[in-house]
Amino acid sequence: MNTKMIGAVAALGLVSAGAFAETSYETASVVEARAVYEVVEISTPQEQCWEEETVVDRRGNGNSSNTPVVVSTIIGGAIGNAVGHNKSNQRVGAVLGAVLGRSIGRDIMRRNESASSGEYQTVQRCETVYQQHEEERLVGYQVTYLYNGEEYSVRTTTDPGDEIRVRVSVQPVL
Repeated sequence: MNTKMIGAVAALGLVSAGAFAETSYETASVVEARAVYEVVEISTPQEQCWEEETVVDRRGNGNSSNTPVVVSTIIGGAIGNAVGHNKSNQRVGAVLGAVLGRSIGRDIMRRNESASSGEYQTVQRCETVYQQHEEERLVGYQVTYLYNGEEYSVRTTTDPGDEIRVRVSVQPVL
């Protein structure tokens, strides 16, 4: 037997086997259709807002001056220089006077800034929070039905009512 002949016999066998298979649709009586629920957790976003008092800083506008520090450093250095009797004492006095003057100038600047730099303002703050709750959701129906005196069960997405359509397939065992 050549290969063409074997292929033809095999194809004929498949066609004839398929000719014996038969599919039809019938109805079966529903015995019970029980709703199936599932508990799911739902997370719902909500915005919560509140008002709070806050200090508004007015120093950050670039107008703050270092003049008190510079002036007090120069004055402190001059006083320290005048106090010393010889040249080395005058140098040490000038340095110490400048350091002390700078410190005094810084303190004056800080006191002035803190007295007039801030004011209170009511601002609204908000954030998103999530409220959790559980909910039962219908996921389908567990359907029990009778066909040819036998009981079957299937999960469906909808309630089939009193009858359910079934596919019947008859195929010979070779």
